[in-house]
Amino acid sequence: MSSSSKDESMSEMEEQENQKKENGVLDYIMSLESVPTKLPPHLELLRTRVLCNNDAPQHTDTIQYSGAYAALGVDNSLRLDNFSQNFKVEVKRLTDDDMEFDMIGIDPSLANAFRRILIAEVPTMAIERVYIANNTSLIQDEVLSHRLGLIPISADPRLFEYPDNAGDDRNEKNTIVFKLHVGCRKGQPRITVRSNELKWLPNGSELIAEDAKPSASSKPKTFTSFACSQESVPEISSNPIGPKYSDIILAKLGPGQEIELEAHAIKGIGRTHAKWSPVATAWYRMLPEVVLLENIEDELADELKEKCPVGVFDIEDIGKGRRRATVARPRDCTLCRECIRGGKDWEDRISLRRVKDHFIFTIESTGALPPEVLFTEAVKILEDKCERVITELS
Repeated sequence: MSSSSKDESMSEMEEQENQKKENGVLDYIMSLESVPTKLPPHLELLRTRVLCNNDAPQHTDTIQYSGAYAALGVDNSLRLDNFSQNFKVEVKRLTDDDMEFDMIGIDPSLANAFRRILIAEVPTMAIERVYIANNTSLIQDEVLSHRLGLIPISADPRLFEYPDNAGDDRNEKNTIVFKLHVGCRKGQPRITVRSNELKWLPNGSELIAEDAKPSASSKPKTFTSFACSQESVPEISSNPIGPKYSDIILAKLGPGQEIELEAHAIKGIGRTHAKWSPVATAWYRMLPEVVLLENIEDELADELKEKCPVGVFDIEDIGKGRRRATVARPRDCTLCRECIRGGKDWEDRISLRRVKDHFIFTIESTGALPPEVLFTEAVKILEDKCERVITELS
């Protein structure tokens, strides 16, 4: 056997031995029931909390690197089983128009993803095309059209299709038609035109199209081509379509002035125009944490309670005529830091923190969909995005 063939065989044997060693180490790691995740208290505080000092917050970043604490034998990697055990959603307040809930055990990037999707990617119905037959009011056609577009429409967008899917065909599946015809007679006082004057036309447009050719034998061509009435859809007939709020002012008419128009609403998303955004606002903040580092009693307790403008602190009686300050409502803390102003003594008595993976999320709906439905739709959209990424990478 030549020397070159011996060298090749030796190198192959060395590679096989190294591969066995690597596989052995990997098998050992994977066989561990629980990888150590406990850090010393001071490091755990910096990893999970934002420290809000008098001058500026500190340790605001989230440590994502899996080997950040490898020297301590702690695995900082994101594990699916840990995420599944720690992640929670707790609803704190739910009304017809707004919702407040806690998202616990989630990264800020995911919380922000939900916020951005709610604002820009959850679809709604909004007025896009306005056909004005007559407008003798003081308000210009363009301004009136813009005001109409911003009226929240009470219609479930899940029952409709995007207009792009049908080309130029405006049918009952992608268009909602409203009619507005209001006039102020001569000799009468000025009148206010509100959104309740918009009347839903379930059978489609009633205005004759400009390019329509007159024909005695057929129905005049309008701006829509409905095959059936939208009232025939059970989901729509049980919840009639119309403006969410009936008191939105559109215009004011003087004697002899008149407005006659048709408004067509279509499906869209807030990324295209703000009128399709389903939320008035969607925002979150980290959970406040207020810690008393020492007992604050008597006159200092009274001073501390008066310092806080939102009433986070309260006073309890500890007997023998003495009083002690307590943290009664930490969730209400706005991080104004009034309680730690007044010298280093107050900074040594109170610690203000924010929990990095606990978010107080607030959704204020415009009324098109309930806030709980909006969040559910945002979760579905994020799930679809993840599936598309996985499909592209596979």
